[in-house]
Amino acid sequence: MSRSAGPPVEESLFSQAVHLARLAGKLTLRWYDGSTEVMVKGDGSPVTEADRAAERLLRTEIARLFPDDGIVGEEFADTTGSSGRTWFIDPIDGTQSFIRGVPLFATLLALEDEHGVAVGVIDLPALGETMAAGRGRGCYLNERAVSVRRRSDLEGAALCTSGFDLLPPDMAERLQAGPMMLRGWGDAYGYSLVASGRVDVMLDPIVNPWDVAPMVVILSEAGGRFTDLSGEPSFRSGTGLATNGDIHDAVLDLVTGRSAAGRP
Repeated sequence: MSRSAGPPVEESLFSQAVHLARLAGKLTLRWYDGSTEVMVKGDGSPVTEADRAAERLLRTEIARLFPDDGIVGEEFADTTGSSGRTWFIDPIDGTQSFIRGVPLFATLLALEDEHGVAVGVIDLPALGETMAAGRGRGCYLNERAVSVRRRSDLEGAALCTSGFDLLPPDMAERLQAGPMMLRGWGDAYGYSLVASGRVDVMLDPIVNPWDVAPMVVILSEAGGRFTDLSGEPSFRSGTGLATNGDIHDAVLDLVTGRSAAGRP
Protein backbone atom coordinates (compact mmCIF):
# COMPACT_ATOMS: atom_id res chain seq x y z
CA MET A 1 0.00 0.00 0.00
CA SER A 2 1.29 3.46 -0.87
CA ARG A 3 2.48 5.68 1.95
CA SER A 4 3.21 8.69 -0.25
CA ALA A 5 1.48 11.91 0.73
CA GLY A 6 -0.34 13.92 -1.91
CA PRO A 7 -2.40 13.11 -5.00
CA PRO A 8 -1.36 10.39 -7.44
CA VAL A 9 1.01 11.62 -10.12
CA GLU A 10 -0.25 11.66 -13.69
CA GLU A 11 0.44 8.40 -15.47
CA SER A 12 1.78 10.23 -18.54
CA LEU A 13 4.28 12.16 -16.41
CA PHE A 14 5.43 8.96 -14.72
CA SER A 15 5.87 7.25 -18.09
CA GLN A 16 7.80 10.18 -19.54
CA ALA A 17 10.19 10.21 -16.60
CA VAL A 18 10.89 6.50 -17.01
CA HIS A 19 11.44 6.96 -20.74
CA LEU A 20 13.86 9.86 -20.22
CA ALA A 21 15.92 8.03 -17.60
CA ARG A 22 16.20 4.98 -19.84
CA LEU A 23 17.19 7.16 -22.78
CA ALA A 24 19.99 8.77 -20.79
CA GLY A 25 21.08 5.46 -19.30
CA LYS A 26 21.34 3.93 -22.76
CA LEU A 27 23.49 6.87 -23.84
CA THR A 28 26.02 6.25 -21.06
CA LEU A 29 26.67 2.76 -22.43
CA ARG A 30 28.44 4.31 -25.42
CA TRP A 31 31.35 5.00 -23.07
CA TYR A 32 31.07 1.80 -21.04
CA ASP A 33 34.01 0.17 -22.80
CA GLY A 34 36.74 2.02 -20.94
CA SER A 35 37.29 4.50 -23.74
CA THR A 36 36.17 7.61 -21.86
CA GLU A 37 38.62 10.00 -20.27
CA VAL A 38 38.27 10.32 -16.51
CA MET A 39 38.57 13.85 -15.16
CA VAL A 40 38.63 15.08 -11.57
CA LYS A 41 36.24 17.76 -10.35
CA GLY A 42 37.03 20.42 -7.78
CA ASP A 43 35.71 18.24 -4.95
CA GLY A 44 38.00 15.38 -5.98
CA SER A 45 35.25 13.18 -7.43
CA PRO A 46 35.59 11.67 -10.92
CA VAL A 47 33.57 12.76 -13.93
CA THR A 48 33.49 11.52 -17.52
CA GLU A 49 32.10 12.72 -20.81
CA ALA A 50 29.38 10.11 -20.34
CA ASP A 51 28.18 11.92 -17.19
CA ARG A 52 28.03 15.24 -18.98
CA ALA A 53 26.46 13.88 -22.16
CA ALA A 54 23.69 12.11 -20.24
CA GLU A 55 22.89 15.16 -18.15
CA ARG A 56 22.85 17.41 -21.24
CA LEU A 57 20.39 15.03 -22.90
CA LEU A 58 18.08 15.05 -19.87
CA ARG A 59 18.25 18.83 -19.49
CA THR A 60 17.47 19.33 -23.17
CA GLU A 61 14.50 16.96 -23.10
CA ILE A 62 13.09 18.30 -19.84
CA ALA A 63 13.39 21.88 -21.11
CA ARG A 64 11.55 20.85 -24.29
CA LEU A 65 8.78 18.90 -22.57
CA PHE A 66 8.43 20.92 -19.37
CA PRO A 67 9.85 24.39 -20.07
CA ASP A 68 8.52 25.90 -16.84
CA ASP A 69 10.11 23.33 -14.53
CA GLY A 70 13.34 23.84 -12.63
CA ILE A 71 16.32 21.50 -12.94
CA VAL A 72 19.00 20.54 -10.40
CA GLY A 73 21.79 18.28 -11.60
CA GLU A 74 25.22 17.11 -10.58
CA GLU A 75 27.25 18.42 -13.50
CA PHE A 76 25.74 21.77 -14.52
CA ALA A 77 24.25 24.87 -12.91
CA ASP A 78 20.72 24.82 -11.53
CA THR A 79 17.87 26.11 -13.66
CA THR A 80 15.10 27.99 -11.87
CA GLY A 81 11.57 27.31 -13.09
CA SER A 82 8.21 28.99 -12.58
CA SER A 83 5.96 25.94 -12.25
CA GLY A 84 6.86 25.00 -8.68
CA ARG A 85 8.25 21.67 -9.91
CA THR A 86 11.93 20.67 -9.94
CA TRP A 87 13.72 17.79 -11.62
CA PHE A 88 16.77 16.22 -9.98
CA ILE A 89 19.37 14.54 -12.22
CA ASP A 90 22.31 12.29 -11.45
CA PRO A 91 23.51 11.17 -14.90
CA ILE A 92 25.77 8.43 -13.54
CA ASP A 93 25.37 7.48 -9.91
CA GLY A 94 28.31 5.20 -9.16
CA THR A 95 30.90 6.73 -11.49
CA GLN A 96 33.59 4.68 -9.74
CA SER A 97 31.75 1.52 -10.82
CA PHE A 98 31.26 2.89 -14.34
CA ILE A 99 34.93 3.66 -14.97
CA ARG A 100 35.97 0.22 -13.67
CA GLY A 101 33.53 -1.71 -15.84
CA VAL A 102 31.35 -2.74 -12.88
CA PRO A 103 27.68 -2.74 -13.97
CA LEU A 104 26.24 -1.34 -10.71
CA PHE A 105 25.91 2.27 -11.89
CA ALA A 106 22.67 4.11 -12.57
CA THR A 107 21.03 7.12 -14.12
CA LEU A 108 18.79 8.80 -11.56
CA LEU A 109 15.84 11.08 -12.22
CA ALA A 110 13.30 12.53 -9.80
CA LEU A 111 10.56 15.12 -9.92
CA GLU A 112 9.54 17.14 -6.88
CA ASP A 113 6.31 19.15 -6.74
CA GLU A 114 4.49 21.03 -4.00
CA HIS A 115 3.56 17.75 -2.28
CA GLY A 116 7.07 16.27 -2.28
CA VAL A 117 8.85 13.85 -4.58
CA ALA A 118 6.29 12.65 -7.13
CA VAL A 119 8.39 10.43 -9.40
CA GLY A 120 11.65 8.57 -8.91
CA VAL A 121 13.61 6.45 -11.40
CA ILE A 122 16.75 4.34 -10.99
CA ASP A 123 17.87 3.10 -14.41
CA LEU A 124 20.65 0.50 -14.32
CA PRO A 125 21.45 0.25 -18.03
CA ALA A 126 24.24 -2.31 -17.84
CA LEU A 127 21.97 -4.65 -15.86
CA GLY A 128 18.85 -4.00 -17.92
CA GLU A 129 16.94 -3.03 -14.76
CA THR A 130 14.75 0.02 -14.19
CA MET A 131 13.30 0.70 -10.77
CA ALA A 132 10.60 3.37 -10.91
CA ALA A 133 7.87 4.70 -8.67
CA GLY A 134 5.17 7.31 -9.01
CA ARG A 135 3.26 8.79 -6.09
CA GLY A 136 0.09 6.77 -5.65
CA ARG A 137 1.04 4.42 -8.49
CA GLY A 138 3.31 1.88 -6.83
CA CYS A 139 6.90 0.81 -7.33
CA TYR A 140 8.05 -1.27 -10.29
CA LEU A 141 11.11 -3.18 -11.45
CA ASN A 142 10.91 -3.45 -15.23
CA GLU A 143 7.12 -2.96 -15.08
CA ARG A 144 6.70 -5.66 -12.40
CA ALA A 145 5.28 -4.41 -9.10
CA VAL A 146 7.74 -4.89 -6.24
CA SER A 147 7.83 -4.25 -2.52
CA VAL A 148 10.20 -4.42 0.41
CA ARG A 149 10.76 -7.61 2.38
CA ARG A 150 8.90 -7.72 5.68
CA ARG A 151 11.02 -8.48 8.73
CA SER A 152 10.88 -7.13 12.26
CA ASP A 153 14.35 -7.70 13.68
CA LEU A 154 17.96 -7.00 12.71
CA GLU A 155 19.27 -10.52 13.18
CA GLY A 156 20.34 -11.74 9.76
CA ALA A 157 19.19 -8.60 7.95
CA ALA A 158 21.40 -7.51 5.05
CA LEU A 159 22.79 -3.96 5.08
CA CYS A 160 24.44 -2.34 2.07
CA THR A 161 26.50 0.84 1.96
CA SER A 162 28.29 2.76 -0.78
CA GLY A 163 31.67 2.56 0.95
CA PHE A 164 32.79 1.33 4.35
CA ASP A 165 35.61 3.87 4.20
CA LEU A 166 32.94 6.60 4.26
CA LEU A 167 31.52 5.47 7.60
CA PRO A 168 32.62 7.30 10.75
CA PRO A 169 34.83 4.90 12.76
CA ASP A 170 32.38 4.61 15.65
CA MET A 171 29.52 3.82 13.27
CA ALA A 172 31.59 1.19 11.47
CA GLU A 173 32.49 -0.44 14.79
CA ARG A 174 28.84 -0.64 15.85
CA LEU A 175 27.82 -2.18 12.55
CA GLN A 176 30.63 -4.72 12.62
CA ALA A 177 29.67 -5.74 16.14
CA GLY A 178 25.95 -5.79 15.33
CA PRO A 179 23.66 -8.59 14.13
CA MET A 180 23.33 -7.57 10.48
CA MET A 181 25.15 -8.98 7.46
CA LEU A 182 27.21 -6.20 5.82
CA ARG A 183 27.64 -5.91 2.06
CA GLY A 184 28.99 -3.29 -0.35
CA TRP A 185 26.31 -3.28 -3.03
CA GLY A 186 26.01 0.47 -2.77
CA ASP A 187 24.99 3.66 -4.51
CA ALA A 188 21.58 3.63 -6.20
CA TYR A 189 21.79 -0.12 -6.71
CA GLY A 190 21.57 -0.65 -2.95
CA TYR A 191 18.34 1.33 -2.75
CA SER A 192 16.92 -0.69 -5.62
CA LEU A 193 17.74 -3.88 -3.72
CA VAL A 194 15.86 -2.66 -0.65
CA ALA A 195 12.80 -1.53 -2.61
CA SER A 196 12.58 -4.90 -4.38
CA GLY A 197 13.01 -6.97 -1.21
CA ARG A 198 16.44 -8.34 -2.02
CA VAL A 199 18.21 -6.70 0.93
CA ASP A 200 16.90 -4.95 4.02
CA VAL A 201 18.91 -1.77 4.58
CA MET A 202 20.82 0.77 2.50
CA LEU A 203 23.00 3.25 4.39
CA ASP A 204 24.67 6.38 2.98
CA PRO A 205 26.60 8.59 5.43
CA ILE A 206 27.43 11.10 2.68
CA VAL A 207 25.08 11.99 -0.21
CA ASN A 208 23.96 14.88 -2.39
CA PRO A 209 20.28 15.66 -3.09
CA TRP A 210 20.44 14.23 -6.63
CA ASP A 211 21.84 10.94 -5.24
CA VAL A 212 18.75 10.19 -3.17
CA ALA A 213 15.83 12.34 -4.38
CA PRO A 214 14.27 9.35 -6.24
CA MET A 215 14.52 7.17 -3.14
CA VAL A 216 11.88 9.10 -1.22
CA VAL A 217 9.02 7.98 -3.46
CA ILE A 218 10.59 4.66 -4.48
CA LEU A 219 10.84 3.44 -0.88
CA SER A 220 7.48 4.87 0.08
CA GLU A 221 5.66 3.24 -2.82
CA ALA A 222 7.48 -0.06 -2.14
CA GLY A 223 6.14 -0.04 1.42
CA GLY A 224 9.43 0.95 3.01
CA ARG A 225 10.90 4.09 4.48
CA PHE A 226 13.60 6.61 3.55
CA THR A 227 15.02 9.19 5.96
CA ASP A 228 18.25 10.94 6.75
CA LEU A 229 20.29 9.78 9.75
CA SER A 230 18.37 12.06 12.08
CA GLY A 231 15.18 10.24 11.13
CA GLU A 232 13.74 13.05 9.03
CA PRO A 233 12.22 12.24 5.59
CA SER A 234 14.63 14.61 3.84
CA PHE A 235 16.84 14.04 0.82
CA ARG A 236 18.67 17.35 1.25
CA SER A 237 20.49 16.88 4.55
CA GLY A 238 23.51 14.94 3.27
CA THR A 239 22.76 11.46 4.62
CA GLY A 240 20.41 8.64 3.63
CA LEU A 241 18.90 5.49 5.10
CA ALA A 242 16.43 3.12 3.46
CA THR A 243 14.77 0.13 5.10
CA ASN A 244 11.61 -1.94 4.94
CA GLY A 245 10.16 0.44 7.54
CA ASP A 246 9.65 -2.22 10.22
CA ILE A 247 13.28 -2.12 11.35
CA HIS A 248 13.98 1.53 10.53
CA ASP A 249 14.11 2.86 14.09
CA ALA A 250 16.23 -0.07 15.25
CA VAL A 251 18.71 0.56 12.44
CA LEU A 252 18.84 4.26 13.29
CA ASP A 253 19.52 3.37 16.92
CA LEU A 254 22.41 1.15 15.86
CA VAL A 255 24.07 3.37 13.28
CA THR A 256 23.77 6.57 15.32
CA GLY A 257 24.52 5.01 18.71
CA ARG A 258 21.37 6.42 20.26
CA SER A 259 19.20 4.43 22.64
CA ALA A 260 15.56 3.62 22.01
CA ALA A 261 14.74 5.79 25.02
CA GLY A 262 16.41 8.74 23.35
CA ARG A 263 14.23 8.70 20.24
CA PRO A 264 12.27 11.89 19.57
